[in-house]
Amino acid sequence: MTGKAPNNGGRKQEVDTDIRHKYSKGDYKNFNLDKQGEGKFWAAVPNPAEKDAARRESCTRLPFWVKNGERPDVENAISPEILSKLAYAQVTVPGTRVKLNPDGEQTVNLPTWVWLDKGKYRPLSVRASVDLGGGEEIWARTTVEPDALKLSPGTENATLHPSSGECGIKGDGSIGSPYKKGSGKKAPPCGVTYLRATQGGSGYTLRSTLTWKASWEGSEGAGGDLPTGEFGGEQDVTVQEIQAIN
Repeated sequence: MTGKAPNNGGRKQEVDTDIRHKYSKGDYKNFNLDKQGEGKFWAAVPNPAEKDAARRESCTRLPFWVKNGERPDVENAISPEILSKLAYAQVTVPGTRVKLNPDGEQTVNLPTWVWLDKGKYRPLSVRASVDLGGGEEIWARTTVEPDALKLSPGTENATLHPSSGECGIKGDGSIGSPYKKGSGKKAPPCGVTYLRATQGGSGYTLRSTLTWKASWEGSEGAGGDLPTGEFGGEQDVTVQEIQAIN
């Protein structure tokens, strides 16, 4: 069903002659060619992502026939929940890189506003399905979406906004806000204020970690949550100190 070769494991009980008889003259005479279009053979396919070799090769059942539109009643048969996890594994989120204002050098004791580009960090979905024949299918759609941004300024000489350093998602789906003219020293909804200038040409490493929450919905009214994922990025920040001459 997946396009990969079926796997009958290395511990099958039947001998090769019995297997040939099963499909030629036994349960499936001439491989069920007289029933072509009425159903299909289902077979065990190992999950290449499963690290436990014994578990990966544990299904030794030989291919079996299932009528169109029906699901096999066997352990670990493909299901909407399994499809949701396969879809989850195929979701690719963009690397985490926040926008800053000021865009270049930062200034001691002046807030740096931090936000994410809404157009880039938006909900993403992947759909996986299996054709059961007869116009029937099982399917699952997995969706991930940004949930919160965690900031780490790269130095103890800094104040985070908010103090937890965690910027939650707002009602419009955005995280943080671009600087607005006239805000001055007003604390941003998401950002950092550096309290000491960088020295010797080396900057602070601002780390931003974006949490993505995941959920799925599927055929037969199935659905639920999947584990959240965290993806971080780093940016070098140079902080200057304004010199005043009286």
